[in-house]
This record gives sequence, C-alpha cells and structure tokens, in this order.
Amino acid sequence: MKKTAIVYYSEHHGNTAKIVEAIAAAHEEVTLINSATKIEVDLSGYERIGFASGIYGGQFAKKLLTFAQINLPDKKETFIIYTSVLNGKSFGNDIRELLEKRNARQLGIWHTRGFCTYGPLKLIGGAYKGRPNEEDIRGALEFYENLSA
Repeated sequence: MKKTAIVYYSEHHGNTAKIVEAIAAAHEEVTLINSATKIEVDLSGYERIGFASGIYGGQFAKKLLTFAQINLPDKKETFIIYTSVLNGKSFGNDIRELLEKRNARQLGIWHTRGFCTYGPLKLIGGAYKGRPNEEDIRGALEFYENLSA
C-alpha cells in the first residue's frame, strides 16, 4: 500500500470528517491532516495525497486550498473527496486547477451528500439528515481502495 496523506477540512456537521476517518480506520497507510489546525506540513514523504472538504459557497474550504498551495509538492498522485448538499459538476474545480499547476497526477474524484443546515435549509431542519450514512462510507472506502487498482 502507498503511504497516503488525506488533507481535509470539515466544519459544521463533520460530514467530511466521517468519511476520511472511516478510510483511515480501515487503512493503516493513511495519515489524516486537518487543514483547520495545521498550516505547514511536509508532504514530500507521501506517495499519494488526497484532499477532502465540504463545499462552502460552491467551493472547497479556503483553509484547505491555502494549505494545498503552501504544502503540495510537484508531481504527486492525488485524489479528491467532497461532501455537499448539491452535486455540482464544478465543485472541486478550484482544487483541480491547483493540482494541475503542480503537475499532480489526479487519480479520481468522489462525492456524497452531506447533512446541511446552511441558510434557508435551517428553517426546515436541514437537508440530507443522517448523511453521510453507512452506504456513503462504503462508497468512500470502495473509491479509495480502487485508486490502486
């Protein structure tokens, strides 16, 4: 197995944290790095680097993007995971562009719905309560395990 870091940002309901924590629990080669609390980390010793975030205002979390700009070495194998209330095709464009600038090999992108109480959704008790669920976690594990296939 390839030594892997997953850099993540998970605010509000912890949707993204649930996903990456399940991957790390099932795969000892995975190290989690919380971009909300870490600013600089040497990623050169990792063969593969994942970036995981909730979607905030249609974009990956700014702290995660800043972390990637500061710390991502050139020419690494990378993958993307995100959680959101919507499944926008453009979600992740910001991180994909950054990876392209670093000549990263992009292995894949995976998305699932996440519980959200932002804005008007708060008035109705939120959307996608209970997500990510066990099926979503199985999907994330399958995605991760197929990266090496």
